[in-house]
Amino acid sequence: MAGILFALPSILGLMLFVMLPMLASLLLSFTDYRIVNTPKFIGLANYIRLFDGTDPYFYNSLWVTLKYVILRVPLGLVFSFMAAFLLNMQFIRGKSVFRTIFYLPSIVPAVASSMIWLWLFSPDLGLFNSFLEALNLPTLNWLYSEQTVVPSIVLMSLWGMGSTIIIFLAGLQGVPRSLYEAATVDGAGALRKFQHITIPMMTPIIFFNLIMGSIGAFQVFTEALIMTQGGPNNASLFYNYYIYRQAFQFGEMGQASAIAWILFIIILLVTVIFFRTSKSWVFYESEV
Repeated sequence: MAGILFALPSILGLMLFVMLPMLASLLLSFTDYRIVNTPKFIGLANYIRLFDGTDPYFYNSLWVTLKYVILRVPLGLVFSFMAAFLLNMQFIRGKSVFRTIFYLPSIVPAVASSMIWLWLFSPDLGLFNSFLEALNLPTLNWLYSEQTVVPSIVLMSLWGMGSTIIIFLAGLQGVPRSLYEAATVDGAGALRKFQHITIPMMTPIIFFNLIMGSIGAFQVFTEALIMTQGGPNNASLFYNYYIYRQAFQFGEMGQASAIAWILFIIILLVTVIFFRTSKSWVFYESEV
């Protein structure tokens, strides 16, 4: 009984602030609801309108978000893993300082970091173009070009990988030293230890960060809202920003709910695929 009472606030919070809004959005997705009118049941019309191409921005936002996920997730994993690996090396001095430096950006408010990166990406006064000019390289329009806006936002996202780095670092410190010592006795070099000990032992951590990183990447929003407003020419119209625009700029709450549920199903399918394929490459020490 005591256990139920302790868990009750969390259960009530989950029911009231997660399950109930989800159920409401599911019902609204089958209605024509524009805030000012009473919801009118229209069946699957919102979904049909999206998939038949009547709304040209639906497929565009899907493609833009997919490009972001394909770039952001692998780069984020590699960058975080290599940063954690370097921070875990014995000969690195001042590790606590470097760990703090890497983690600090992840606690900077998104709006503040976006304003900083707006200046860095500025074509005329930005630090990046000044650096390129100093090297006699051609400058870029960064956020103001259809070709470079998504890669620029991906580059910015790597700045806030502190939490992922900390998780990788904790995993690296959990790899048993005895495995490295045994490999040393067998004559294995640093590369073979990394390939045959570090990577296999880290696969559960890589898998976790892959799932969380993918879910987070599909929900990218703040950068589009603050830095680009979906531009230029809808080249950064991310899916979540598209939902926001339909719901709170155009008042199409019914259609926005349908778009949100499609995103939920996409993320669910991607997560299921990752779990199904994980048995072939994720190694759990407890299964030995």
